[in-house]
Order: sequence, then structure tokens, then C-alpha cells
Amino acid sequence: MVEVVDGVMPGPHGPVPIRHYRPQDPAAAPTLVWLHGGGFFRGDLDLPESDVVARALSARGVPVVTVDYRLGPLPGMPWIGRTGPRARRRAPHARDEVVAVLRELATECPAGLVLGGASAGACLAATVIPAVPALSGAVLAYGFFHARLPRDPAVQRLVRGHRRITHAPLLLDAANRNYVGPLGAGGFPAPERLGTFPRTLMLDAERDTMRASGDRFARQLGAAEVDLERHVLPDSRHAFLNRPDSIDFAAAVDLIASWVARRPV
Repeated sequence: MVEVVDGVMPGPHGPVPIRHYRPQDPAAAPTLVWLHGGGFFRGDLDLPESDVVARALSARGVPVVTVDYRLGPLPGMPWIGRTGPRARRRAPHARDEVVAVLRELATECPAGLVLGGASAGACLAATVIPAVPALSGAVLAYGFFHARLPRDPAVQRLVRGHRRITHAPLLLDAANRNYVGPLGAGGFPAPERLGTFPRTLMLDAERDTMRASGDRFARQLGAAEVDLERHVLPDSRHAFLNRPDSIDFAAAVDLIASWVARRPV
């Protein structure tokens, strides 16, 4: 029921690998352009957060295109992967590639485009929106949207397991600096440009350090009068879309599919 085809599209820094997921009726809903997470420095088109999510949504009638955007430097090891056709680069290389893909797809998708992503992919999507033609919507799953993570002790107390360490606010701040570099070029959405956002769906995990950024960003979108729908999945953890067997994965995919297919009033 789902056709999966790999391809490439021209980009400002060389060809950009993409993957199409086409349901039986690809014109029934806007095409979702989906960006995986991975802290900007890891992940690819085969990551469950990319491939399994796209297959599940396409099986529900949503056409999906995933983008293998340019990864950033490895934290603490910036010399690794600096050469080759897909050499690691800081922001705004990834943003530039996603912008190029969206502009190409705009002529191929008459039902419109929705841009979405998870974690770092959600942040990347939010930086892209002001630079592309009008979108039919945006889907942002457990993203972080600020160069410095907002401190919220109430959220932090809910975090369990290894993420209490790996997602400690100071470490997340360091990872952000690793990606954006000293100038922070094109790494995070500019608050003064949030009025350009289309209708937006936000999905967050209750037990997630990054929810503090999601909370603030939701308030900022509301202040910009963006048509916003937000769900915080109870008792859920970060990266639930990377765990296909979880109940949170199933709930999130259902929410995304129904929201994308819903036409704006």
C-alpha cells in the first residue's frame, strides 16, 4: 500500500538525498516533509524516527518526503567527517538544504506541503518556515527552539533514566553551541518572525527536559497569534517517535495523520 522511492534533489551545497513515501492516493492530503532528530550530529533516512514514522503516516494516507539534511560536527570531535560530498557542517547548511528541497517540492505537490520534524528536526523545521513559500502547516515533535534551554525545575524533576545526565540543561546548551557555532547563524527560530508560521501542531513528552523549550515556544506562537494545537503526552519520554513499539508512538502518529489531513477552516 506504500511506495517507497529514494532520490536526490539539487541543493546549494550539493545534491540532497531524500526518500518518497507514497500512499495509494497521494493527492488526498498535503505532503509532509519530515526531518529526523539526533542532536544535529547523527541520524539518517533509516532511523526509526524517519523511516518508520514515514511508513506509518503514509499507510494512513499521508504522502511523506524525508530529507537527509546535512549533519553538524560531532561534539568534541569536530575534525571527524569534515571532508567528502556530505561533509559535516554547522548551521545554516542543514537549513539551506531543507529550504531547497521545499522549493523543489512546491511545484510537485498540488495539495500543498506541511513541514515537520522531531527533536533537532523540529528546531530545524522552525528555522526554515520563514524562508520558504507558504506552507499548509507545521508539525513539531518534542523540539527545542532556543539556543539556551529555559530552566524549569518542575519539568527537570520529571525526567528519568540516562536522560537526566545526557539531557542536562548545560549539556544541551553545549550541544547547541556546537551546532550553531560562535555566531549562532540560522540555528534557532527568530521570535520576531513567528508571525510567518502556518497552523502548527506541537507534540511534547511530559518527562522531557526539552519540554521547557516547547512550553516557552508554544507561548511565543500563541503571542504571535499562530493557529496552534498542542499535546503533551502524559508520562512520555523524549524521542517517543524513535520507539515504534511504544503506545506513545502510536498515539503521536494518529494525531499527526488526522491533523495533517484536516483542512484549515
